[in-house]
Amino acid sequence: MLTGIALITDDVLALATFYADLLDAEVEGDASFAAVKVAGAGLAFFSKAGMEAMSPGSMAGAGHGGFTIEFNVDDVDARYERLVALGVRIAKPLTTQQWGRRSVWVRDPDGNIVNFYQDVAGQK
Repeated sequence: MLTGIALITDDVLALATFYADLLDAEVEGDASFAAVKVAGAGLAFFSKAGMEAMSPGSMAGAGHGGFTIEFNVDDVDARYERLVALGVRIAKPLTTQQWGRRSVWVRDPDGNIVNFYQDVAGQK
C-alpha cells in the first residue's frame, strides 16, 4: 500500500509551499524536511543535502522534472480557475480526453508535472 511520496529538492520550503498553495493545505516542517497533508497519502519534501547526509552518493545522477504527480479532484474546472488566480503557469490547458478524463497540467518549481483531473461521466 502506497502511503506517500517524498520529493527531493534543493529548496524544500519553496516546493512545499507551492504544493500547499495548489492543494489549499498547510506546510509543516522546515528547510530540511517538510510535509503537506493531502487526502489518501502523505506528500513530503526532503533536501538533497539531507539525502546525501543519510546515504552518501545517493543523489548522484538524480535529475529533476522527471515525473507526474496526479490529484483526482471533484471539479477540475473550478481547480483550473483557482490555479489561474494563483498565477500558476499552465503546462496543458483544460482538456477532455476521449477516454473520459478531464485534466489540467501545471509544472512545479522543479519542473515536474502536476495533473489535476476529474473523470467525466459517460465518456469512459
